[in-house]
Amino acid sequence: MLKNNIKLIHFVLLISLLNFLFFHFPFFSFVFENVDYKSISGIFLIISLIILMLVANAFAFYLFYFLSRYVGKFLLVITFIISSIAVYFINTYSVIIDESMIGNVLNTNYSESSTFFSFKLVLYVLLLGILPSIYIIKAKVTTVPLKKFFITISLTLLFMLTMVFVNASNWLWIDKNSKTLGGLAMPWSYSVNISLFYIHKSQKNQKEILLPNATIKDNKKSVVVLVIGESVRRANFSLYGYKKDTNPLLSKIPNVHHFNANSNATYTTAGVKSILEYKDTGDLYEILPNYLDRNNVEVIWRTTNWGEPPVHIKNYQDRAFLVPKCKGEGCSYDEVLLTDLNGQILASKKNKILIVLHTSTSHGPTYSKKYPLQFEKFKPVCNSVELGKCSQTELMNAYDNTIVYTDYILSKVIEDLKQLKDYNSAMIFVSDHGESLGEKNLYMHGLPLSMAPKEQYEIPFIVWSSDDSKQLKPNKTLSQHNVFHSVLNFLNVQSPIYDENMNIFK
Repeated sequence: MLKNNIKLIHFVLLISLLNFLFFHFPFFSFVFENVDYKSISGIFLIISLIILMLVANAFAFYLFYFLSRYVGKFLLVITFIISSIAVYFINTYSVIIDESMIGNVLNTNYSESSTFFSFKLVLYVLLLGILPSIYIIKAKVTTVPLKKFFITISLTLLFMLTMVFVNASNWLWIDKNSKTLGGLAMPWSYSVNISLFYIHKSQKNQKEILLPNATIKDNKKSVVVLVIGESVRRANFSLYGYKKDTNPLLSKIPNVHHFNANSNATYTTAGVKSILEYKDTGDLYEILPNYLDRNNVEVIWRTTNWGEPPVHIKNYQDRAFLVPKCKGEGCSYDEVLLTDLNGQILASKKNKILIVLHTSTSHGPTYSKKYPLQFEKFKPVCNSVELGKCSQTELMNAYDNTIVYTDYILSKVIEDLKQLKDYNSAMIFVSDHGESLGEKNLYMHGLPLSMAPKEQYEIPFIVWSSDDSKQLKPNKTLSQHNVFHSVLNFLNVQSPIYDENMNIFK
């Protein structure tokens, strides 16, 4: 084979096969341990992963080699050598090559790294790295016409996309195990995670672009509680016409208004950012809590979740901070966010207060674990993390119970605010994104917005305000960006970037 010319497509398929055989035993060991390989769906998933692994790697190798024969061969050699080292550490120390592990590797000095040297490591590098590299360097690969190149990559991309979508029922399992799978797939584990490490490192060092200074225009005591929902879709709220009574409390409270809204993303980090930023710029501008805190508003952030942009305030309170001060069964759930809420408001020496409660109640796949037992209004429920194994009724019941619990939490917030007679008060509830519950064989969320079903972006936007405070405009469809300007208006904070068209209050 070294003496004769080899076609590029045959070459990359052979290299992909060697990559598969040499470096993916840990990957598929994990798959077999966590998949029912005796079931039809399990067999289909395993076969699909094998095919996708071979084709995706061959595709990448094909692309690199076509763009530059010498650079392509160099990258292949580097790939095999690094992969041989990586799989040595995986097999020997049971590590996962994720972003944190990349950080450990890149921050290790020579004296520490040299302690890992062993004869076994030399054998791995020699047999799995250097020997195939010799073949890669010496192989005589024929060139490919440009037209054939584009036809090949187009058909390959189409094939991979088809394989992905026919496995829609397995997306949840892949998403649930994505960190481990990604940390065991060669060469993607280290190549992707090295990139992510440096991207996130640069973001940590990146400073927010400050917004222009704001001015508080009166001394009237005002408080806004912004509740950020997690994976809450509008369709399952009886306030919006859902046939099951998932809002037994909110439906009876005066001054509760609900509006149609769409999220700007289908995943948490982007969705929360949209709720907190003044408009969609693509840049890292100062977010609402940081902006108000800098301009003399009391800001309190309470969270049982994650994924928010950097929050630079003194009163950042997570579950670990709140639990010791909480009493009762609800402390294991999102009720912990309500711990002594009024006490903290009354203790403030400032007249303007924003409280953000970042919840996690409707986050899948374990919906039935996100609420106390007394809120299990609809039965039977899905208790499996493999949502495709549950009936549609069980899955919907479990999710609907999270909405019933959310209804309770929001009603508790309103009841607390009603007790603050000296304050103008408001509660705004908006979700980061929606959720798929088996429609079109899709589960949870995260599809690109351009192709996501409505269940993943149609969200609730619910507002309550106290009797003597501001009334609401006759709004129709809102967006997450309405939050920033509406909070400024309610607290009577004047700012050059305030947009009256984005304010929901009269």
